[in-house]
Amino acid sequence: MGGREMRAEFQISPYASDDQAEWDEFIADAPMATFLHSRRFLSYHGDRFADQSLMLRDSRSRLVGVFPAAADPAVEHRVVSHPGITYGGVVHRGLLGGAAMLHAIAEIRDHYARQGFRTLRYKAVPEIYHRRPSADDVYALGNLGARLYRCDLSCAIDLADRSRPSERRRKGERKALEQGVDVVLDPAHLEEFWVVLEENLATRHGARPTHSVDEMQLLLQLFPESIEVVTARVQGSVVAGVVLFKTNRVVHAQYIGSTEEGRAASALDAVFGECVRRAMTSGARFFDFGISTEDEGRMLNAGLHRFKSEFGGGGVVHMFYELDSDSHRNAADADSPQG
Repeated sequence: MGGREMRAEFQISPYASDDQAEWDEFIADAPMATFLHSRRFLSYHGDRFADQSLMLRDSRSRLVGVFPAAADPAVEHRVVSHPGITYGGVVHRGLLGGAAMLHAIAEIRDHYARQGFRTLRYKAVPEIYHRRPSADDVYALGNLGARLYRCDLSCAIDLADRSRPSERRRKGERKALEQGVDVVLDPAHLEEFWVVLEENLATRHGARPTHSVDEMQLLLQLFPESIEVVTARVQGSVVAGVVLFKTNRVVHAQYIGSTEEGRAASALDAVFGECVRRAMTSGARFFDFGISTEDEGRMLNAGLHRFKSEFGGGGVVHMFYELDSDSHRNAADADSPQG
């Protein structure tokens, strides 16, 4: 198809609050979806974002795909899939493969163009989260003239084929246990851990957590089966910890933090040792440590990435694409004979 304009095959309508039950029921069986795609998760943002999510139906009005999205709060005339979650993308149950995905993303692009948006930023779901191969959207984006504008590097352990942790990480866990580090799984320790996390991010990275402690408390209430708080304690005080987001295939370290005392005691070695062992018995396929990149992927924190990889993991990329509203014309021009 070479990126040329294609005939619409879908009925596209904006998401409305009355669609919540249908949306959440639909994504429950979608092979690339996680609880982050649910309206239950997206709703915690409240009115922070101007929602631009879409419902895709076929000629018989059957729901075949959903697209979580919102207007970019930082740039006018740009829509993002979705600014409030790590990844977004077209979510479907398998009917939007190949040519159907090409049609779907072209129609999504054209819908936003009619609403006055000039650019669509698309956050592809990393493949480790897919329960079945479902990367047709990445092909379609390239075919339609999208450009890769950002690439983040994460680190994940394949729990079915794990590399041996480094001697440094094994030694660190032994040291933590010798120094009396106690690893505890308990959401009641969230507030104490958040103090550690905020100080850690501020002093070491000049940053703040994406979520406030109140927002994380709300998410824990909404998803008690999907979010865990694991902390390391020394003499009753939290010195390190992690907040885990659990999906069907992946246990993901959403937040990681440690005090100076925790670093001296190698507390995170004990935390991750316990978390990985629990993930291996939970049925998950991957343990994902999260990204080690900053400044929208342009700068790699090499020391952080090395620390994570020493637990037996390897690189996983998060791909971000940008598709202009006139990309179909640009692609068609590029395919036209010259001279």
